[in-house]
Amino acid sequence: MIGTIRKHSSWLWIIIAGATIVTFVWWGASVPTRGGGGGGGGGGDFGSIYGKDITQDEYSAAKNDYFIFSWLHNGFQWPDQDPNLSNFQIDQQIYLRIMLLRKAQMMGITADDKAAESAAGNLLSSPDLMRAFHVRGGSVPIDSFVKGVLQPKGFTADDLERFARNDLILQQLVQSIGMAGQLFTPEEAASAWRRENEDRKAQIVFFSATNYLAQVPVSEMNVGGFYTNYMSYYRLPDRVQISYVEFNVTNYLTAAEKKIGATNLDFQVSSIFAQDGMEGVPDAKTPDEAKAEIRQFVIRKEAMTEANNDANTFANAVFQQTPASPANLALLARKKELVVKTPAPFSQQYGPSEFIAPEAFTKSAFSLTSDDAFAGPVQGPYAYYVMALDKQLPSEIPPLTAIHDEVARDYQTQVALALARRAGTNFVTTLNLRLLSGRTFPAVCVAAGLDSEELPPFSLSTTEVPELKNRAGLPQIKQAAFGTLVGHASDFEQTDEGGFILYVEKQLPPDEAAMKTQMPQYLAQVRREQSFELFQDWVNGEAGRQLRSIPQLAKELQAAQAAQGAK
Repeated sequence: MIGTIRKHSSWLWIIIAGATIVTFVWWGASVPTRGGGGGGGGGGDFGSIYGKDITQDEYSAAKNDYFIFSWLHNGFQWPDQDPNLSNFQIDQQIYLRIMLLRKAQMMGITADDKAAESAAGNLLSSPDLMRAFHVRGGSVPIDSFVKGVLQPKGFTADDLERFARNDLILQQLVQSIGMAGQLFTPEEAASAWRRENEDRKAQIVFFSATNYLAQVPVSEMNVGGFYTNYMSYYRLPDRVQISYVEFNVTNYLTAAEKKIGATNLDFQVSSIFAQDGMEGVPDAKTPDEAKAEIRQFVIRKEAMTEANNDANTFANAVFQQTPASPANLALLARKKELVVKTPAPFSQQYGPSEFIAPEAFTKSAFSLTSDDAFAGPVQGPYAYYVMALDKQLPSEIPPLTAIHDEVARDYQTQVALALARRAGTNFVTTLNLRLLSGRTFPAVCVAAGLDSEELPPFSLSTTEVPELKNRAGLPQIKQAAFGTLVGHASDFEQTDEGGFILYVEKQLPPDEAAMKTQMPQYLAQVRREQSFELFQDWVNGEAGRQLRSIPQLAKELQAAQAAQGAK
């Protein structure tokens, strides 16, 4: 068990992240985020857990452990650089880790040197980490990891070893406290499997707002009133408009292939395939397909280098123009016969509507100012961009004259939605009376001028029903189907598009042969889930008792609440 920390560490991460959510419930606050700064533990008073004072060394070790853990499991980002984490949240995790390790010590849970070394080795052979370090085969050398990741943060190889050891201890703690979940019997699992795989055969009728649009008259008075009532809905966020020149990789592929040369290209493809084999190209079905993909990768890599070179040359030329002006980008581009594109103003949340811009593109656009109006080359997955600021547009509510057609459509849609839902609600009474008199569900629908549909059999474990065509969510359909008696119709269920009524025609028995085949895996999964719930419940109660009086957490919570009050 100890040697498999890499396989199970994601589970532990979920548990600890879940425990953080629980702590917000105890403290009764949602905490604002911040863009910098780390966990505190300041003032020298670190509080106590299980009646024993927390030392500065213990706090520092737990903090380093949490930072390494978070970096490995949160996209290689340090928690104090994550704008979505507050100091309060970081310190919660640190103190939670101290509490868990102390509990493990009280229970006599340990991990020896050999196990810790093996766990550290497993961490360094993580596929994601190897890709980040451009390592093929084997594992990331510990010296490279220490120098490239730990040392810049002030951590050492000893911190990595301690972290690996403590994570093993915590994994054993999770299993020990959740051990009762392993007592879930095969009989209980069989009963649960049958409930989840028992099919319902159902028919459905939809009430869609689109079918009622023609019944909605649109007048200027109605549109004006709707605009007045929902004016804030039409507020536009801060936007920017930029001009840019794109250096797309596709324009460099032919030249890149010639530059590499046929012989050299074949050699590189053969070398990469010999080193990685079919595992390096998981989508390929044959060696020839794999080599073809590797070939395109090599060419594209060289083409991106050439695109970057041209983008740098152009950017430098633009930046050196005097006097500095955003118009210089377009002027120089025309001289060099490059295409300048100017998308419509866009917000930081959505980016340009004309194309799917990489995140770096939008981020760079919103970093531009009148004093610093150029950016680039900005790298995307398939191109480099050099951009200049045209204008910044503050948040505003457009006048009705500018968005009249949009407001009219919204008004018409809202009224049609209300008509659809009223029709569905009224139809329930008629439907139930007709069903009691012996009429069939399709017949009652036809008589009312409605089209009913037959759904394929589905169970609680069904993951998709294509026939729904996004007109209703599958969880909502399941709730209606399994909350309605066989031979009866559900109540009218509202959806974003209107709503539906579901008629449960039959209950079909589960496939006993499939149950026998799936039961070993299903039983193991249910036991894991039971163990998780038991551990989560324990963390909930234990942390509520042990962490509530930590001075640092109380101080950070007070500061967070004051910041929220100021807003």
